[in-house]
Amino acid sequence: MADPREGAGILAAMPAPLSERRLSVLHLEDSPLDHELTVAHLRRGGLQAAVVRVESEAEFRLALQQQPWDAVISDYNLPGYSGLQALDLVRAGGLDLPFVLLSGEIGEDAAVAAMRNGASDYLLKNNLARLVPSLLHAIEAAETRRARRQADLDLQTSKQRLHELAQHLQSSIEMERAAIAREIHDDVGGSLTALKFDLAWISRHSGSPEVQARVQAALETVRLAIESSQRIMHNLRPAILEQGLVAALQWMCQRFERRTGVHCDLITPRQVFELPAGVPLVAYRAAQEALTNVTKHAQATQVRVDLSLAAGVLSLEVSDNGRGITADDLAKVKSFGIRGLQERARTVGGWVELSSSPRGSTMILSVPLTEASAAATDGAMDEDQDGFDPTGWGNM
Repeated sequence: MADPREGAGILAAMPAPLSERRLSVLHLEDSPLDHELTVAHLRRGGLQAAVVRVESEAEFRLALQQQPWDAVISDYNLPGYSGLQALDLVRAGGLDLPFVLLSGEIGEDAAVAAMRNGASDYLLKNNLARLVPSLLHAIEAAETRRARRQADLDLQTSKQRLHELAQHLQSSIEMERAAIAREIHDDVGGSLTALKFDLAWISRHSGSPEVQARVQAALETVRLAIESSQRIMHNLRPAILEQGLVAALQWMCQRFERRTGVHCDLITPRQVFELPAGVPLVAYRAAQEALTNVTKHAQATQVRVDLSLAAGVLSLEVSDNGRGITADDLAKVKSFGIRGLQERARTVGGWVELSSSPRGSTMILSVPLTEASAAATDGAMDEDQDGFDPTGWGNM
């Protein structure tokens, strides 16, 4: 059974209807008689309103600073001042206050100008029957606007927190990957290397054909285990990045082409760029995810990877001639690859764009760089990366 106190708490948190609330109304009016008439109409309409009258610009400014108001009712013509000037003052102060103009007479042009400048409504003093409905409508509209702005602000704050959480998770994942890769290198790699040496010693000191056969089989098993460990290490932490982003992309494209048979063209600058920490890894992971998607879904026969730096922006473009990406593919609930790339790009201030057609798809990673962090250095990259294994333990 639901606790009745919960319902009572919800009702208590809900604001009371305007007709039951005590409203604070600032009245800009130089005529005491007109002020009393206005107050009388508010009371007759059932409003509980504390109405404060001011009649000069100085008093009006001071009143706006002293307390919050639910609404402003202003005469149109005042000695040395006007309702439009008062309205401009309210808007210039960034106050979202309902502002109702009252006038003995007001021309149509003046009324239209007042509404364009942000007045909630305008009324004639000889017909105040609309005063209460107009005031209530203006207050409700203002509260709705404020609630919408607060909701938008809360949503933006929530999105920002989600982005920060996603970025933190991406950083944590990379740190954990690096730690696991180090453990594989130090523990598993060391053990496999020692085992290989032991097997080699047995092979040298045994003349039995049966033992030799077993040793060779064991050595083959160790070799496969070493290759698997190297592959796992590379997937966890691309050590090839220590050679630079261009070298890493060359190595990745060559492995992709050998593994899939899909022709892969790599276009890179002739200069080696010194990139800020984190950017090479983001670019590498973006290319890795794009090529993985090509392998799984694109049914492509050709891929192009283009790395460039222009106008202080690093761009990595991966395009293919496959079947393209459909809206349904991107809308899949568990389609986290591209979303993860977008969050990863945000960690270095970048973004990811996707475009697709029946003739293929393109992913573009863009990362703005400062001049200091993207200084180009002279020298050509060694293009002969074939057979280079960045995760090896040496020639064993």
